[in-house]
Amino acid sequence: MLLSLALLLGVEGFLAARGGALLSRAALPRTHIRSAEAKVLAEFERDDFGPWLYSPRDFRRIDESLDFDFYSTPRFVTHIDDGAIASLTEYYRRTLPADGAILDLCSSWISHLPAEVSYGSVAGIGMNYRELEANKRLTAFSAQDLNFNATLPYPDATFDCVVNAVSVDYMTKPLPLFKEMHRVLKPGGRAIMSFSNRCFPTKAVGCWLDADETGRLAIVANYFHHSASWEGIRALDIIPLKGEGMSRMKSNPAQSFMASWASMDPMYIVEAWAVK
Repeated sequence: MLLSLALLLGVEGFLAARGGALLSRAALPRTHIRSAEAKVLAEFERDDFGPWLYSPRDFRRIDESLDFDFYSTPRFVTHIDDGAIASLTEYYRRTLPADGAILDLCSSWISHLPAEVSYGSVAGIGMNYRELEANKRLTAFSAQDLNFNATLPYPDATFDCVVNAVSVDYMTKPLPLFKEMHRVLKPGGRAIMSFSNRCFPTKAVGCWLDADETGRLAIVANYFHHSASWEGIRALDIIPLKGEGMSRMKSNPAQSFMASWASMDPMYIVEAWAVK
């Protein structure tokens, strides 16, 4: 009943109709809003890791055709729902240095960066030239199949942060790639790998498809640990940031409420800092 009334009146009207017992987000000064925080799921220590347990078989895929062929047709769609996007954008808003140099790996037509923040530079590497060309946040880009050639075309210590959104599950040579990420990061630079529970299953690697969501956090943490000198490896659930992110994405409070309520995708991050 209450949900039906909220749908009819909109959030602000519904809250007002309840005699002011509740306050809408828009009714409170921003300084009085207690911002949600990402939930830390695990903080990995060096002793948490054993030897590298994965074999080449674990990185085989159902579809072993050339990735450039698979991605040859541009896909101007989003691969996660609005809530997951809002959570990721909010996390970027809080963590990426506003004047920093950012590398977006496996980029496409959208990078999910906060619209109001101007970064020093945003380089992108992706699979489809037309998608990259359409991404207005990129200051430079190149099309490259990282499963064929994991060497990044940048000098050492170029970037403050490397981000990868919902694509780490497709990496067939993760250790060389993560080593390259470490190389192009400045000392203390941050790498942020984000993913949900969606994927193209024929292109995801076998160990990813065999794992549950907790197992996938461990997979990415192992990529960091076994590739180079990383510190602070941790796994996060960033869906708690959804409400904050959605309120910035949607100007209308009622639209923000409904979009957040309808969004069901989980959103995780595994991140680490480069030690040099």
